[in-house]
Amino acid sequence: MKKAPLAAAAIIFGLALPAAGAEPGHVLTYEEFETAVAHSDLETCPADMQPQEGSFCRLTLKDEEFHVFQFSEDGDQPLLAVRSYPAEGLEALLGTR
Repeated sequence: MKKAPLAAAAIIFGLALPAAGAEPGHVLTYEEFETAVAHSDLETCPADMQPQEGSFCRLTLKDEEFHVFQFSEDGDQPLLAVRSYPAEGLEALLGTR
């Protein structure tokens, strides 16, 4: 499992994962994300993210940017990827242009 998405989440949201008892190499699960981060459900993941069957995406807003978190539907629903977009690009992200 990749550690980069967890690091990106920690940087974006200031998550103090080691202080919260997370082990090095810990993979953020959707359950942990859901309780810690205010978010909206996306019907589909943005087209420019790696399409992965059996995954779902959640949208957050922080520091004038939108952040999309992609999780696996399998097992503990681990974090697969994180992408950030400028707030003025919301229409393109949602495919409403």
